[in-house]
Amino acid sequence: MSAIPSVTLNDGTWFPELGLGTYNLRGEEGIEAMVDAIGSGYRLLDTAVNYENEREVGEAVRRSGVDRDDLLVTTKIPGRQHGRQEAVDSVKGSLGMMGLDRIDLHLIHWPNPSVGRYVDTWRGLIEARDQGLVRSIGVSNFTEAMLTELIEETGVAPTVNQVELHPYFPQGPLRAFHSQHGIRTESWSPLARRTELLNEQLLRELAAVYDVTPTQIVLRWHTQLGSTPIPKSADADRQRENADVFGFELTEDQVAAISALERGRLWGGDPNTHEEM
Repeated sequence: MSAIPSVTLNDGTWFPELGLGTYNLRGEEGIEAMVDAIGSGYRLLDTAVNYENEREVGEAVRRSGVDRDDLLVTTKIPGRQHGRQEAVDSVKGSLGMMGLDRIDLHLIHWPNPSVGRYVDTWRGLIEARDQGLVRSIGVSNFTEAMLTELIEETGVAPTVNQVELHPYFPQGPLRAFHSQHGIRTESWSPLARRTELLNEQLLRELAAVYDVTPTQIVLRWHTQLGSTPIPKSADADRQRENADVFGFELTEDQVAAISALERGRLWGGDPNTHEEM
């Protein structure tokens, strides 16, 4: 398996081109799954307060035997903790839950526009960064208009925007906006509805061409778009398969053909209306 390469974020820090989603990885089995992933070369672990597994993530980091500076831990502020001071308190709560001395990347999980406090929450994250509690700060599920508001109100652009992104919803305009403003795209649900997507004839044909799996074709597509996918798996073999996507390269036409599978958002998470507390 090729090593997972990294890119440089707009604040000068490093960020892997592929990471591990940890949603539903809980308890001792969840810790062991994360330790296995780190042992296979993963360096980015993505969690959130609402995943209810920050404790397990921190324990996996400690058990991994990998130098702390070689790992990147992401967590997210839930909607119920929006606000400037609430954001700082959320960061401190996550640090205590994980038992770590810093969080490498802290995101606002959802903008919750009806609440109208995401700019204040962003100011709180800036404060937490300036206090050394957080290394990098970003957002999740933000639109172009919301990102523009953050930048205009604070002068600070997020390092990352983590959004629903897969071949059925490639987010072309938003990715172009990110590129223009130095924001790294990160993909949640990178394999869409796995069974449905991976049965696409195009993906099966490309997998045969490169002697890889349809899953690997999709994850390579993400990386060539300039987005970091964070597939979730508790299975060690599947984790290794998911990460082993840097030994081949799709052509521009193949990337475009995969993007042409677009059909729209799958999970009903429109940032303009979705609320998550």
